[in-house]
Amino acid sequence: MTGFLLRRLLLAVPTLLGVTVVVFATVALVPGDPLTALLGPGAPPEARLDLSERLGLDEPLPLRYLHWLGGAAGGDLGVSVSAQRPVAELLGSALGQTLLLAGAAFLLVLAGGVLLGALGALRPNGPLGRLCDALGTLAVSAPQYSVALLLIAVFAVNLRWLPAGGTHDVFGGGGAGDLLRHLVLPAVAAALVPLGLTAKVFRAALSAVLAGELADSLRARGLSRFAVLRHCVHNASPALLTIGGLQLAYLLEGVVFVETLFAWPGVGRLLYDALTARDLPLVQGGVLVVAVAFVGINLLVDAAHAAIDPRVRS
Repeated sequence: MTGFLLRRLLLAVPTLLGVTVVVFATVALVPGDPLTALLGPGAPPEARLDLSERLGLDEPLPLRYLHWLGGAAGGDLGVSVSAQRPVAELLGSALGQTLLLAGAAFLLVLAGGVLLGALGALRPNGPLGRLCDALGTLAVSAPQYSVALLLIAVFAVNLRWLPAGGTHDVFGGGGAGDLLRHLVLPAVAAALVPLGLTAKVFRAALSAVLAGELADSLRARGLSRFAVLRHCVHNASPALLTIGGLQLAYLLEGVVFVETLFAWPGVGRLLYDALTARDLPLVQGGVLVVAVAFVGINLLVDAAHAAIDPRVRS
């Protein structure tokens, strides 16, 4: 197990290094003049030169990358141009909100995906199984942006059951209950597509185990239906673990639209504001943090998969 984890860690190093190259090059080569976007078209040459020196834009691109990589390796992601605060400080506060939203959505993904997948596998040709399969297909096919707008229109505007955005009410808000009310709609909007994918993958994996020799041997030994299902779910869990880890990583990097629509102060909303303000250090730092989180989650999924199934270690 230790050797397996070391191999995965060694493979993660060039992956992260490649991520830093892609992140820096993509942001640095975005069309447009960041100095004009920050200072305006009528800024004097002296102001442009001063800002260019402070941002390091007067240096060659490879040298700028090496300076940025050295700072990022030490936890220094630069200073936000628009907020005039350290990028790491801004991302730290926003990352907590993104983790809260992604965690709540992930709980919905696991609960809904396992329920729909299990019911579909147990009753594949019955009305319940067909309904679960249809719900999974609908969840995968529904556009996240449109679903979010629909949730706001129905539950926030028409019914007024839940707030449309933010984390707390402006007047008289506060506390865990208020936060939970604000969390419901964005969590449901973010969880919809991953829930459908999880349900379909888990249904296929559980159906294969239920139709295999393991389930037949358990039934021949006289085990109850619940005991057979429990053993089959355990054997189908590697597929659930893999798709669950991928969907958690997707939630961490795919909630930009959700955070923007629901005014949720997470990394996605921060990146959106940074892009509109041409705040290059903040954009680079935000994308790097999301990419590192994605790689880290995949490492944890590989470790958990190897712990469940020893064949993976070889």
